[in-house]
Amino acid sequence: MFRVADVEATLDWYGRLGFTEVGRHQFEPGFPWYLFLQRGDVHLHLSEHTGDAPHRSLAYFYVEDLDAVAATFGVPVEVQEWGRDLELTDPDGNRIRVGESR
Repeated sequence: MFRVADVEATLDWYGRLGFTEVGRHQFEPGFPWYLFLQRGDVHLHLSEHTGDAPHRSLAYFYVEDLDAVAATFGVPVEVQEWGRDLELTDPDGNRIRVGESR
C-alpha cells in the first residue's frame, strides 16, 4: 500500500507503469479515496487516508518488460549482482524498484 495525496493524479502515473484500476472505495462523498490497482499478478493499493501507510514507502516487483519500463520513464537500467533493475519515484515520493524476471 502507498499513501498518496491525489489518487487521480497518481493513477495516471501508475497507468504508465502498466497498472489498471480494479476498484475504489470512499466512505462517503468528500472523504479520502482508496484505490485497488493491478498489473498482472501484482496488486497495489493507493490510499489518501492519513495513517494508512508511511510516506515514501518502497516496493520491489519483477516484470518481463524492464527495458520498456525504462524507456517509458526515461530512466537507465542498472546492473546489480542479482540482475538488472531500475528505480522509479511516484508523484508522492514512493519508491518502486523494478527488476527483470528471469
